[in-house]
Amino acid sequence: MKRMTRIFSALALLTLLLIPAGPAFALGANHDGGPVIFGGAYTLQSGETLNSDLVVFGGSVSIEADALVKGSIVIFGGNLTLDGSMEGDLVIFGGAGSLGPKSVVEGDLVTIGGSISRAEGSVVKGRIQNDPAIQITAPELPNLPQPGAPTPLVDVEGFNPVADALQTMVMALAMGGLAMLLSLFLQPQMERMTQVITSQPVVSGGAGLLTLVVAPFALLLMVVTVVLIPVAALALVLLAAAWVFGMIALGMEAGERFTRAINQTWAPVLTAGFGTFLLTLVIGGIGLVPCFGWMLEFVVALVAIGAAVLTVFGSRAYLPATPSPAAGPGNEPLPPTS
Repeated sequence: MKRMTRIFSALALLTLLLIPAGPAFALGANHDGGPVIFGGAYTLQSGETLNSDLVVFGGSVSIEADALVKGSIVIFGGNLTLDGSMEGDLVIFGGAGSLGPKSVVEGDLVTIGGSISRAEGSVVKGRIQNDPAIQITAPELPNLPQPGAPTPLVDVEGFNPVADALQTMVMALAMGGLAMLLSLFLQPQMERMTQVITSQPVVSGGAGLLTLVVAPFALLLMVVTVVLIPVAALALVLLAAAWVFGMIALGMEAGERFTRAINQTWAPVLTAGFGTFLLTLVIGGIGLVPCFGWMLEFVVALVAIGAAVLTVFGSRAYLPATPSPAAGPGNEPLPPTS
């Protein structure tokens, strides 16, 4: 239980440090939570002491010999070279770390989808966990109302904000990692979908709405025919894939606008991963608001699915129909009247 609490604390720390406003997004900006490194480099020189936590997103960090970090270090998609000492936990998400021969980690060492190399003589006093299984207990189903009892407008009893927030965070991390993977192999397809979303958002949303309206009837017909049940299952998979591809395309645009806002230039893989992570986290957080929080999620899903449908998963560019020029002055002459 203690180990899992530390992992969740590291995740929460990463999320909170990714959402500050204004100058807190600057490279290596210091605030109450400590330095945050976005795609840059940070070096704690020999003899220096950092009296806070350190969070790295796609950057490179070097803790030199005889340097001390009085806190935890969280690496998300970045690199760490530790030759000094640290008093907290070291958590690596999808990144790489190297512990020198004189390095000392007072807390736990946890790697999730990342790698760590240890030189002979390095010391880890806490537990060493590689890809631990994160289990999230789903909230219990609310009690059904008794016959004749008034039904409340909002079911507060069945609302568990902590579990929902953790699920949203895990979903954001998964979507960010998937975005980084797809951008490596399908970047042109993602860019075509992004172009449709930014240039034709209303058309994209309309196509998504039409798809969701027609899909249930088409699936019902396939299921009734029995023979087409495998086709119906494939259609469901394609519908889910359309949502995922569209969300990643939106995330790429969000990442591009974020990097321009902070005057930074990141690699496309990092931009797509961070943008999708942040977009999923924000939309999922708004979706936790009772009653009307789902509306934003629904609208974004329509636009995402519509972009995938209009471009056939980014395989071709979407060219809206242009009206033909009307005959008149400057065009072809009108035929003479009889």
